[in-house]
Amino acid sequence: MSLWTLGAAAATIVLLVILADGHRVAQTTLNGVASGVAIALGAVGLALIFSVLRVVNFAHGDLLTLTAYITLALMTGASIPLVVAAVIAIVVTASLTGAMEITVWRPLRKRGAGVLQKLLVGIGLAFLIRGVVQVVFGAEPRRLDVDVSRSVPLPGGLTLGYIQLWSLVIGLIILISLACWLKFSHSGRELRAIADNDMLAETTGINTKRWMLTTWIIGGAAAGLAGVLTAGSVGAITPNFGFMLLLAMFAATILGGVSSAFGAIAGGLVIGLVQEWSTMFFDSSWKLAVGFGVLILTLIVRPTGLLGKAKLS
Repeated sequence: MSLWTLGAAAATIVLLVILADGHRVAQTTLNGVASGVAIALGAVGLALIFSVLRVVNFAHGDLLTLTAYITLALMTGASIPLVVAAVIAIVVTASLTGAMEITVWRPLRKRGAGVLQKLLVGIGLAFLIRGVVQVVFGAEPRRLDVDVSRSVPLPGGLTLGYIQLWSLVIGLIILISLACWLKFSHSGRELRAIADNDMLAETTGINTKRWMLTTWIIGGAAAGLAGVLTAGSVGAITPNFGFMLLLAMFAATILGGVSSAFGAIAGGLVIGLVQEWSTMFFDSSWKLAVGFGVLILTLIVRPTGLLGKAKLS
């Protein structure tokens, strides 16, 4: 991350400490990191799919919703514990995205579909998934059988919800593991090579078709995990809950550098922090607007995003 970004972050924290109570700043920052991790998980899936397949996946948010509702159905209908239900739901969502690659996206590529056609297909899939969720589960808000009121005391007088704390830990482990895999493993380098130039990568013997399918599966799993972690932390879901998160994930992806997986992680954390910090000065209903305001200001100064690259790095 650039010196400009680090300097801006340090100046923001100093200003917050001056303008607000130090303990409140620390608590809000902790909440922001927890929120940012979930946003980053979804954003990294968006970034991977865009960098490898050049698809703006508008159905990504509804995959979050679908995973949360499958988890709810398994918990209430089959009395399966939350963790097991979540794992099954994530596997189902990842399998669905793989099936969509084989039945929808791959045929579109073979027929030379353009960016606009792919965009419209993504929007159509989003409405299709959302419509299925509404038909099966109804449009009314549903609650997961989790105790969102239980909190865990942390050093410095800070607190975090029990489910929120576990979501933060799991999310950080997955993000760090994914970043290390992309950066240091042979398979991660193959994926980055395809993102840079898929035709050149294929001439070197890389199976681009397999990696495109794998990218969809990884993106679907990341979206599913983000959906479960967010739903568990909030405790309630609606058919539109993933769409609202999608806006923040798009902002994080663009803020980080459009097609940079590492940038998406950084962008997600920044969006989460900024949105939570804004609640110290504005009503919480302004969080999304503040996040996009920061996105606009950042892109005016650095049009390529926080990491200054337009490629998966």
